Amino acid sequence: MFAFTIVRIILVLLAIVGITLLLPAGVAYACCEYAEVPVFLIPMAAAVLAGVAAVLIGHRRPVVFSAKNVFAIVAFSWIATCLFGSVPLLLSSSIPRPVDAVFESVSGFTTTGATILSDIEGLPRSINLWRCQMHWLGGMGVVALTVALFPLLGVGGFQLIKAETTGPEKGKMTPKIANTAKALWLIYVVLTLLQTAALMIAGMDFIDALSHAFATLGTGGFSTRNASIGSYHSAPIDWICIVFMFLAGVNFSMYFYTVTGKYSDVSFNSELKAYTAIFIIAVIIIALIIMPQYGGTSFRYSAFQVASIMTTTGFATADYTTWMPAAQFVLFTLYFIGGCSGSTAGSIKVIRWVILAKQISNEVRRMLHPHGVFAIRLNGRAGRKDVVFNVAAFLMEYLVIVFITSFVGCCGNLDLLSSFTAALSMVGNVGPAFGKLGPACNYGFLPDFVKWFYSFAMLAGRLELYTMLIFFMPSYWKK
Repeated sequence: MFAFTIVRIILVLLAIVGITLLLPAGVAYACCEYAEVPVFLIPMAAAVLAGVAAVLIGHRRPVVFSAKNVFAIVAFSWIATCLFGSVPLLLSSSIPRPVDAVFESVSGFTTTGATILSDIEGLPRSINLWRCQMHWLGGMGVVALTVALFPLLGVGGFQLIKAETTGPEKGKMTPKIANTAKALWLIYVVLTLLQTAALMIAGMDFIDALSHAFATLGTGGFSTRNASIGSYHSAPIDWICIVFMFLAGVNFSMYFYTVTGKYSDVSFNSELKAYTAIFIIAVIIIALIIMPQYGGTSFRYSAFQVASIMTTTGFATADYTTWMPAAQFVLFTLYFIGGCSGSTAGSIKVIRWVILAKQISNEVRRMLHPHGVFAIRLNGRAGRKDVVFNVAAFLMEYLVIVFITSFVGCCGNLDLLSSFTAALSMVGNVGPAFGKLGPACNYGFLPDFVKWFYSFAMLAGRLELYTMLIFFMPSYWKK
């Protein structure tokens, strides 16, 4: 019964993702890339037919989830989606090797933005759009999209979205999880359209503007240009991307509360305050350090790279590996921080550092006042004590995965700096790293076994580790 349920959900999900292939297919036709049209239509037709069959066959069968099954459904859904996303890349011969196509697709859907390609501008425009579109779909979550558009999942939808979304504390903005998913996706679409319009006004054509809006709001970082955003040499485009990268790193529920008039939920949000403060401080410090190199434009270059790394987007306007070591160090620390929970950004998340900082403060106060009672206060209210244990366990697990991934990189003949920062980039879904994998480089030269493991690390990082790593626990397989 469970096997049928998981196959049915995956087929429905792939059908929904498959329908989105109409956009790059339309672009291929409009740009006279006629050979690319069937590249998108063939997998789309296969996915839609399979999805319709799954719905019809299981129409009268109830969908029931156990806590154990939820992780399997989400994990296999993401694996299937990433494999499906690689099909157009293979069919178009843009990326002929399966391992490279899968790596690119996983990097796209997990919003990592690490690429194996060296000549991006040589790709068909429709393929480049699909690469960026994968960011957009994966940013908000493919399971959340399924819940929003096809409420097949019923009461179990909340458990599935909890296993997919980011952050230690997860809740519903509306009584029904399907309505919550729809509200989030509506906000996501509106922000995407706003950035697309702004980029077109700043000088991009429609396809480039839409592609970069997809990559920005999804905090992915794929670009249609070899030199990323830096190829435009445009201050307005830089500032538009800075603003929307910052917005993409904010918990999307903050926008819902703003629209619905719940301003106190926004003004008292501890994570948003810390996120903004860290961003501003990092921008100022780096701008002062690189001012001798960039002069009056130092603030723009600093703000862009801080926004890109902190939100794990991965765009670039300069090769930061040539900056002063002090500036590189500040950017390096941002690899560990990330954006807000409930955003499309990756890495550890600001809220976890806020919780740890408050716990450290409480421990110091407890040493001074042994009989005192101290509680962590989040968003103006006392928080649950167990969230500290959750955060501590997550950080330990995060570092273990980073070290293992670093070791795999070293086995692939990467130097220590490149392998360690690449591990942070893969698990944190950042994209560029340092050394041989900096913003001016790509991942194409890596051995195949490293690419396969990096693909796993990207998936594990996007699903916040537990959803993927739980399968390696012997207790999971016991009845």
